[in-house]
Order: sequence, then structure tokens, then C-alpha cells
Amino acid sequence: MNSRLPFDDAAWEKSDEIEDSWLDFLFDEDIYNEIGVFLAEHACPRQWADFKFFRSGGFNASFLMTFTDSKTGGAVLRLPLPGVHMFPEEKVRNEASIMQFIMERTSQTMPIPVPMVSRWGERNESPSKLGPFIIMSYIDHARSMSDLLETPGRQPKERPELNPDINTIKLKALYRELANIVFSLSTLSANRIGSLKQTGRTAWEVAYRPLSMSMNEIVRLGTLPRSKLPTATYDRASLYFEALAELHIAHLKHQRNNAIDSADDCRRKFVARFLFRKLVRDRELRDKWMSHEHGPFPVWCDDFRPQNVMVDEADTVVGVVDWEFTYTAPVGFTHAPPWWLLLEKPEYWTKGLDDWCTQYERRLQIFLQAMMDCEEDAYRTRNERLEQSQRLSSRMRHSWASGDFWIMYAARNNFAFDAIYWNKIDRRFFGSNESDNNLCDAWKKRLHLLEPEEKETMDQFVDLKLSENQTRLLSWDPDQYTLDFMAKMEA
Repeated sequence: MNSRLPFDDAAWEKSDEIEDSWLDFLFDEDIYNEIGVFLAEHACPRQWADFKFFRSGGFNASFLMTFTDSKTGGAVLRLPLPGVHMFPEEKVRNEASIMQFIMERTSQTMPIPVPMVSRWGERNESPSKLGPFIIMSYIDHARSMSDLLETPGRQPKERPELNPDINTIKLKALYRELANIVFSLSTLSANRIGSLKQTGRTAWEVAYRPLSMSMNEIVRLGTLPRSKLPTATYDRASLYFEALAELHIAHLKHQRNNAIDSADDCRRKFVARFLFRKLVRDRELRDKWMSHEHGPFPVWCDDFRPQNVMVDEADTVVGVVDWEFTYTAPVGFTHAPPWWLLLEKPEYWTKGLDDWCTQYERRLQIFLQAMMDCEEDAYRTRNERLEQSQRLSSRMRHSWASGDFWIMYAARNNFAFDAIYWNKIDRRFFGSNESDNNLCDAWKKRLHLLEPEEKETMDQFVDLKLSENQTRLLSWDPDQYTLDFMAKMEA
């Protein structure tokens, strides 16, 4: 069984083509100079000393300007990459807001060092109308936390992997730095699930849908029409989980290429998604894994990981970046221990899921010790005592031991869903069966659990998906700016 549902290869190629062309476009002399002038005018009356292309990350291109009064640091202009970000305006608005919210609301004793946003704007306000943008402070750093954790000698295009020879004492110290951020973020919450908007000098409300990384990726690489995405905020966790379950089904229905490889594979994937939705809809099943139905809903960042945590020469955290997919979410997301303890996701682990779990559990015990130390310091500072069962470390331990971790992971990761569901979720709720040793056939023993209309839907889509496999077409629904740039490329 494949460990993940492959990306739509036609959409992936087009996304990469647009990204590469746009990055070349940025280095047109006139465009490059206009960006520099725009940043210099923003910084007036400071005298700039250097201007350069800073980096192209997974979702953004950045330019850095430094100044003669170097003690005050530099300024970064960041632009979402067309063809990669499917919701650039929404992304910029949400990211600027959440950085301001975090800066205001984290405590003096446990701050999360985020860049200070000095300006953000829409496409028509940007130089050469390149796209929506954020101008923020530059955080001077020596390296990322990932550089300290990963295997030495890794090449830039290789997948990350935790250094297997890292000293336990050093690992705990680095995990402690990360645990401080995770813990501090967990203390921020709202009474709805969604993205934040500032409504007054110190007042905030959940005003927009929770724009997740998965939503972006299933439009970009899963060819889901944008109109199929949720648009609401949520006051109950079960409503949001049901929306995520529906997204899994819609994704499978709409991905044009690489979604299935046979009729049985199609049925197996539909059965998994219908049963996952059943876990949400059935009250008795839901009560086994979901808590805090009515909140509070902590702030959650889909893209928080060691690579986005900046450290100085002393390996102390000086900044945390890349907050675009951050929103308030069900508490189960926060109660699940971080997937990134090994740096690599389980669906990409070359030795398979079972080995990932073995290695992860070893590192998890070290991280939980670091989290407990973090909690002790925090509650001692506040002169508070907390029952063991109320601690975030205890809830993380329970999430892993119970398997709730995998429900949260499957809910958020569309392309990893199938292997996670059949290996880690199905038997917990629906019992073992004679197909346990052949997970590819396990779906056949679950058909009786489906509703009649679900079986009908599955049968309708099997023939459709098989016919789609006969041709390779691009079926894509990008944002208007990406469409405009595509037209410019073809002109």
C-alpha cells in the first residue's frame, strides 16, 4: 500500500513552472530596482546600506534591506509565490494579524519572538503590482533549529532526518527551546475556530475561516475547486472535524491525476473516508477521542517546525517565522505531541511507518521531559499548581498512547490519509478482522458499515475515476494573480 496519495503530477508540474518563471521575473533589472526603491521609501528617513534577494522558501520569496544604523536591524519584504500560494491575499492578511496577536498576547516570561510587521498590503499597493506583501523586521540569526538537529552533511534537496547520534543531553536542551514555544502558543485561545482579525487597539475576534496548509495544497496539488473549501468559522470542534472529513471526500472525488490506480484502490479510499466521517458524526464513537467540544480553541500553526525557528550563535531561539497557516483550532491538535520530533513526516519515512513510530517514541520521551521542565518553570513563575492530568505534557502522552495523535494527523494531512487511517485508526474503532495482515483488502470487511447513499456515491465515482485515468489533463483552479501570470507566460 502506498504510504500517501500522490500529488496530481500535471498540477505539480504547472505549479513548479509558474514558480520558476516568477522567480526569474523578479530579477528583471527594472522589477528588482523597483522593489528596492519601495523598501527604501518605506524605511525613510533611514539610510539603507545593502539590498538583496534574501531567499525563496516553500511558499514565499523575500528581499532584505539593511541600514547604516545596523543596530536597528533590517527590513524584509515578503511576497507569496504565485502557483504555490492559492490564496495570497487571504494568506497575507492572516499572517500579519496573527504575528501581531502573538506579539501582544504572549507573556513577558515566555514570549514567542516573532517579526514585527510594519506594513502589509494588497497587490495593487505593491511594486510593479507583484502581489500582496508584508514588510517586517529582519531577525538576525546564525542558523535554524533544524540545522542543529538534523544529520550532518545533508544536501539541500535531501529530506530532513534527525541526527541518530545526537547526544541525549543536547537533544533535550534543544527540545526544551521548542517546548517553550509550543507551551506558550497553547496558552493563546479563542471561543471559535478560525482566523483572527483585530477589531480594536487590543481587541481581537475570530472573523475568518481557518485557512490551513492542507486547504492550500489540495487546491494546488489535489485539483480541488476553490468553491469546495469551507468558508465558515466554527463554534464546535465536531463541526470543524466534519468539515475536514468532507474535504477528504471532496479531494478524492476531484483530483484528476494520480488519485487511484484501480477500481479496488478507489473503493478502499472511499471506504476509509466515509468511515473517518462516521467517527465524527457518530456521538458514541466521537466521545472516545474528542474533547472540549465548545472550546476554548488554542492557536495552532500548521507550519510550525524546527526549520522555522531561528537561533543565534549560542543556539538560543531569537525568532520564529512563517505563520501564514495559523488559526484557532480544536484542542486535540495542541494535545497531540509534535510530529516533527524526527524532522521527517511519517508518510515520507524511508523505512516505513512502523519504524517511524519506534524511533519517534524514543524521542517523544525526551521531548515530554523537556515539556515537563518547561511547565514547572512556567507555573512556578505564576505561583500556580496544576494537577498532573491538566498538564500539556500529560495530554500529549495520552494522545500518543490512545491513538488520538493519528486522528489529528489524518484530519490535517490529506495526502497522507490512507496509510494512516488503515494502519492506525480503523482497527481501534471498528475491530480487527481476518484481513489485518493484508490492509489492501481490509476495506471489503467494512462495507457493511457504510450508509446506502455512501455505497451509491462510491459506485458512481469508481467508473468516473477509472475513465479519468485514461488521459492526463490539467484541472486546476488557481487564484486570479496566478492566472494573470500564466497568461503573461503564454503571451
